[in-house]
Amino acid sequence: MIEVRNIVKKYEDKKVVDDVTLKIEKSKITSFIGPNGAGKSTLLSVITRIINKDEGEVFIEGKKIEEWDKKELSKKIAILKQSNNINIRLTIKELVSFGRFPYCEGRLKEEDEKYVSEAIEYMHLTDIQNKYLDELSGGQRQRAYIAMVIAQGTEYIFLDEPLNNLDMNNSVKMMKVLRNLCNELGKTIILVMHDINFTSCYSDYIVALKDGKIAKEGNVEEIINENTLKEIYEMDFNVQEIEGNKISIYY
Repeated sequence: MIEVRNIVKKYEDKKVVDDVTLKIEKSKITSFIGPNGAGKSTLLSVITRIINKDEGEVFIEGKKIEEWDKKELSKKIAILKQSNNINIRLTIKELVSFGRFPYCEGRLKEEDEKYVSEAIEYMHLTDIQNKYLDELSGGQRQRAYIAMVIAQGTEYIFLDEPLNNLDMNNSVKMMKVLRNLCNELGKTIILVMHDINFTSCYSDYIVALKDGKIAKEGNVEEIINENTLKEIYEMDFNVQEIEGNKISIYY
């Protein structure tokens, strides 16, 4: 389990994350939602030690995040940010191989090759694994980055806007993959999400942030309702249930 206690992150005098406390349960999809500037991505970066916090504590498996060795932490948690700018030309297989760096430091062994091949196969990229990233569609490229994260073999996977720049079809495929990672492989997945409908269909737990604070958290039924969404986004919503999923329409 990951536990966050009283986290504060400031930029100059502004608290971007303001006294946030939460627990992230294992083998579930937890989604952070909220309007732009709510502190979602910043909180994700603090939890994963990409940026330093100003106050509070983060515990990974009961151990303070500062006490984790960098290499050991990279075997426990993986993060994929919104923008992934790679300045060298890589094939899918070469990119996915980077996921094994914490274990082999670039010198892949047989076990590492196995993880890479399995991740590529899991993301249905085997037939195009030797294609270069700049030859791929947006959906294929995003799947390649997810494959890299899978190859890292971590228990916790943090994804910042995994549906960014994906069309509806590829978004559905991506969320189904993440759901399967949870159900089939027991991964714990933490997402920053803007699309409320995908959040409602695939999440186990939702944390709604506003102005750097947790406005509300709970299961789908507790968050995806007209009153709560209006409070968070200051907009009117019409929430309907379709095939067991709560679908939100704002107006």
